[in-house]
Amino acid sequence: MSGVQNKTITEDDGGQRLDRWLRQQFPHLTQGRIEKMCRKGELRVDGGRVKPATRLETGQKVRIPPLGDAAEQPAPKAQRKYKPSDAQMIQSCVLWKDEHMIVLNKPAGLPSQGGSGQGDRHVDGLTEALMFGYKERPKLVHRLDKDTSGLLLLARTPRVARALSEALRHRNVRKIYWAAVAGTPNPRAGSIKNGLVKSAGRGRGGEAEKMRCIHPGEVAETEGAKRAHTDFAVLTALGSRMSWLALVPITGRTHQLRAHIAEIGHPIIGDGKYGGSSQENLGEGWGAGIGGGIANKLHLHARTLIIEHPITRETLTLQAPLPPHMQATWDYVGWDVTHAPLDPFNMPDE
Repeated sequence: MSGVQNKTITEDDGGQRLDRWLRQQFPHLTQGRIEKMCRKGELRVDGGRVKPATRLETGQKVRIPPLGDAAEQPAPKAQRKYKPSDAQMIQSCVLWKDEHMIVLNKPAGLPSQGGSGQGDRHVDGLTEALMFGYKERPKLVHRLDKDTSGLLLLARTPRVARALSEALRHRNVRKIYWAAVAGTPNPRAGSIKNGLVKSAGRGRGGEAEKMRCIHPGEVAETEGAKRAHTDFAVLTALGSRMSWLALVPITGRTHQLRAHIAEIGHPIIGDGKYGGSSQENLGEGWGAGIGGGIANKLHLHARTLIIEHPITRETLTLQAPLPPHMQATWDYVGWDVTHAPLDPFNMPDE
């Protein structure tokens, strides 16, 4: 095989980085080769030039230049190599499972997938340890940022993967995040509808990419911008210094929650990318560093999932315990997780 190939991105693959998708399709293809093809314009998506970190969308067409026989031949299926301690770790993260799907409480610091700078230790690379007697590895149907902890869905069959992807795309999954943020938003509940556009990252592979907020009215005329919508509510506050927020991403853009909440002047604690590290209130918002007994780690957690089971049609309500660094913060300031409503955005009338 030596000719040009054209592949269409399926629903299951939408949202992935181009380089990660290519390595799944052609396991012998190296990151260096992918970066070179991008620089030379040989790799194209819908006819346009792309970077390795470009996010693919369902329905897009990827033009792949001749790769040579070695790169085009799929690698023989072999057991992935991972440490027994990592297998035990990922199995201990299983919060719920049946014969159709698995729900993990992903630890902070563990990437969902591999990629530039992520190394070999990530959820997708450990899924063989989650087969539990099945012939196929479970498949991630969505992702969390490396430093975001909490609920992560995996499908155990292709049929369930398609159904869950469809539910996520049509926003039929209720996702509620918890965050500790600097300062206290005023008003204490509301919606953020700033559009998001990607700013260039550092490094050849687009590392450190960052999303920039733009006014909703400027989305249509801004190249690459996408509409985004986040609802937020203050659950409790530590004076005016720090607040416990519930966040619901109505849309699912990259870094949406982190960029949106920083845009209104209240970055998530420990988020150096979007909030800086200043502990001072400069009048226009707070820095993401609080100091004292508060760990300088990202305080963002996917706490609750409310979803219709794709096979049984039962409504599942799942909640993930806080990661250790967030629980330590809650204990330090005296916040009690049992005092929080399941869904503060859908409270019954009193």
